[in-house]
Amino acid sequence: MIHCEGLVKIFKTDDIEVVALQGLNMTVEQGEMMAIIGNSGSGKSSLLNILGGLDRPSAGHAVVGSWNLLKMTKEQLIEYKRKTVGFIWQNNGRNLVPYLTALQNVELPMIIQGKVDSAYAKQLLTAVGLEHRMGSRLTQLSGGEQQRVAIAIALANRPQLVLADEPTGSVDSATGEQILDIFRRLNRDMGVTIVIVTHDLSVADKVDRVVAIRDGLTSSEWIKQAAGEFPSGIASNSALAEGVTDSRFGAQHKEYVVIDRVGRLQIPKAYLEAMNVDGKAVLEFDGKRVTLGPIEASPSSASPDRR
Repeated sequence: MIHCEGLVKIFKTDDIEVVALQGLNMTVEQGEMMAIIGNSGSGKSSLLNILGGLDRPSAGHAVVGSWNLLKMTKEQLIEYKRKTVGFIWQNNGRNLVPYLTALQNVELPMIIQGKVDSAYAKQLLTAVGLEHRMGSRLTQLSGGEQQRVAIAIALANRPQLVLADEPTGSVDSATGEQILDIFRRLNRDMGVTIVIVTHDLSVADKVDRVVAIRDGLTSSEWIKQAAGEFPSGIASNSALAEGVTDSRFGAQHKEYVVIDRVGRLQIPKAYLEAMNVDGKAVLEFDGKRVTLGPIEASPSSASPDRR
């Protein structure tokens, strides 16, 4: 469904140039529900805006379904945003028109598209548990109810892909859990691909794969798997090092470092500092594992950390 390779996004002003994405690689399969995490400034929001057709990539390769995001005309971009992708904002005010009812809000994208299907709009509101709130306006809905209306709006034109920017960020934990359960059910029942950008690590319990972005690059993945199961959903443009259980995501998740086509990977800064590695390091290969260590002590003699 999504294939990004060497994706670059540069923001320029008269005085400064910021590289938000520095050659990012990522693949998302059709029908997958996955999450993207990263600190502020990591590039995750830039990636989501590109996938949503809100920003243009500066360079690289970005394909969603049959659409090449770097080569679309303005007319094609409008068609893409209307039919292929649904977007859910963290700020409910960007999702809803306050003077319309919940049902009218869901019907609005259909009106723009030129074909209103009121029965389907009602079906969507029922699917998100708001069959009793169809005639309610924004001021009559709680934050969680507004977010559920936003999910229905994103699905109004039957998109193949739904992008959610911090969908649980403005609600309490119980409501956030309910929203993620709705995402999972819609993903299963409708087959729609769902990508969630979030700071909330508990989201991992509801998705099969979590991709971490650091400094504009994919750095690692956490994959949910049964005991003894080989990881699924691995990006075709990456190789994954041996997984280790990550306590943040529970025993079902294993963390893998992502290695791109030319052999690059990101080593966490804390690891390098602990090994006293700065700029250059010594590598050794024993036929199965690569060992990294500081220059002043050879890996074979100093037994440094293995990553």
